[in-house]
This record gives sequence, C-alpha cells and structure tokens, in this order.
Amino acid sequence: MTKKLLFTTVLMLSISFGFSQTKEELEAQKAEKQAEADAAQAEANALQAQIDALPGWRVGAFGVIGGSLSNFNNWYAQGAPNNSSGTIGFTVNGYANLIQDKFFWRNALNTNLNWTKLDNKDDPTDSDDFEPTTDVFNISSLYGRKLSEKFAISGLMEYRTTILNNFNDPGYLDVGVGATWTPIENLIVVIHPLNYNFVFAENDAVFESSLGAKIVADYTRQIGAIAFKSNLSMFQSYKSGDLSNWTWTNSFSYTLWKSIGVGFDFGLRNNKQEALNFALSQYDPMGTAAQPTFDNVDNDLQSYYTLGLTYQF
Repeated sequence: MTKKLLFTTVLMLSISFGFSQTKEELEAQKAEKQAEADAAQAEANALQAQIDALPGWRVGAFGVIGGSLSNFNNWYAQGAPNNSSGTIGFTVNGYANLIQDKFFWRNALNTNLNWTKLDNKDDPTDSDDFEPTTDVFNISSLYGRKLSEKFAISGLMEYRTTILNNFNDPGYLDVGVGATWTPIENLIVVIHPLNYNFVFAENDAVFESSLGAKIVADYTRQIGAIAFKSNLSMFQSYKSGDLSNWTWTNSFSYTLWKSIGVGFDFGLRNNKQEALNFALSQYDPMGTAAQPTFDNVDNDLQSYYTLGLTYQF
C-alpha cells in the first residue's frame, strides 16, 4: 500500500512538472511569435507610408449610426402611458483626394441626418411619423497648384444646405481663390481673401449674397483603430458682419471589431441670417414683442451631436 501511494505521488508530480514545462515552452513560443508579428507589422506600416506618399487617389469614408426604439403600454407613471418613440440618425464622412507632384484635388462630403418620433397613442391628433431633427449636408472641392511642399495657389468651391427640409432654402455656395497651406501632414488650411458667398433662399429680405474672405481648416487622420476629422469653415463678409457665418464639425470613430465600432459626432454653427429667419417665422405681429431684426435678434450658438455605432468603409 505504501509503495502504491508513493508511486501515485511520484506520477502526479511528474505530470504536474510536465504541464509546467509545457506552459513555459508555449509562453516562450508565444513571445517569439509576437516579436515576429511586431516586426512584420512595423515593416507593413513602413510600406504603407511609402504607398501613401506615392502620387494618386486616396479614397475613404467612415460614419456613425445611432438609434433607439421604445414602446410603452399602460405605463401609468408617466404623463403619456401609451406611447412609442424612437430616434434614428447617421453621419457619413467621405473623401476622394488626388495628390500629384505639382497639384492636388481634394473632395470631401459630410452629412448628418437624424429623425425622431414621439407618438402618444391616446392622442389621435399627434404625428406618428419620424420627423427630421438634424439635417446637415456639406460638399467641397479644393484644387491647388503647388508652389512648394507646404504652399499652393488654390481655388475652392463649397456647398452646404439641408436636404430633408427646406432643401436649398437656405443654401450656401462659396467660390473663391487664394492660397492653401499644409503645415503638417493631414492638416489643410485654406485662406481665400477673394471669395463670393452665394446664398439661395426664398426670404431675400434676410438672406443676401456678398463678397468676403473664406477660411477653412481641416484635419483628417486615422491612427490604428481611431479615425477622426475636424473641419472649420468660416466666411467673413466684407459688406456686413451680419452676413458672416462659421461652422465647426467633428467626427470620431473607434473600431472595436472588424469594421464595426463606436463613434461620436458634434457640430457648432453661428449664422445670424438663419437666426433672424427663424425668429421671423415665430414672430406674432399681434403680440407685444418687437419685430426681429439683425439688431435685436438672439443669435444663439447652434449645436448638435450624435453618438452610436460606426461602420468603417
């Protein structure tokens, strides 16, 4: 009995030692393979940098998709116990850039659309449709002839409007010439002192086209699983500050698995013409408030944001 116990103990120790050795060997093999993979990835990154530096087209896009749906029946704790609600929205940032030794042609698209509904089932007069809430559309095309690696003489055309409601009312078309500066990789700064801002709208008393200066700053980059884009577009009217405007949009995306990840978009805008047009649409001539004008309108900062899933094209 003692011999059997001793034999069993030795056998178990041998098996444990064998497993221990196997684990150490596997960890050593894993470390060796990881080092090889890291070296291969470094070589791949270096080759990709060389490819990116070659003349030719660069095309890409990423976006954010966000949404939620809910339905309540006899939920008496809230004011409308029977209701259904939902929010659906998406953002697309796309680009198609042609980079050559002596010139470049950069094209970009940014759109952010969002729909929301709140249907009170006990109120037959309210709407049960998804109504547009966020409506942003911007497309631009920049052409430049290089004077050096960082400076170019350039021409820009940029169009922005809404497409779900009041398409091209207002719509803005900037056409101008000047210079483009690329101080660092992925950053584009456009300075066009000669730019005409065409404004298309039914209310000609508020919206007016004018000559002015156009400044655009765009930074687009992807670092591993992170992609982001920040764009500032400004127009300074030479005729009146009331006709000036600026829009700043930002998009962030983090890929979690394959092409799917999470993203966040937000934008800010200042446009006095739009503020006055909205104030006039809400104005009651029979009321006691004074009629809105450029001098007394509340030009509040406009903003939006979208948070949701992303898909990397």
